[in-house]
Amino acid sequence: MKAKEWSVELYITEDGMDTVAQAILFSGGERKSTGRGHARRNPVDREVPEIGDELAVSRALADLADRLQGVASKDIAQFAGPS
Repeated sequence: MKAKEWSVELYITEDGMDTVAQAILFSGGERKSTGRGHARRNPVDREVPEIGDELAVSRALADLADRLQGVASKDIAQFAGPS
């Protein structure tokens, strides 16, 4: 059985009340896709940076998942049925 390894690198940047995350998918050392997520703290909320990180990263991963599903759907449409 051949095993494949995919990895996701997460990058988080914070600027004031905004947190932005990128989820980058690699396969065979090559960048395959990138998802992005954003979170903004409400000015009346307490400052807890971990919450912004969690929201931004979860949104970046969800965006990456949506992009992968879109690619898979296009591949299925292209390669389904007799050749």
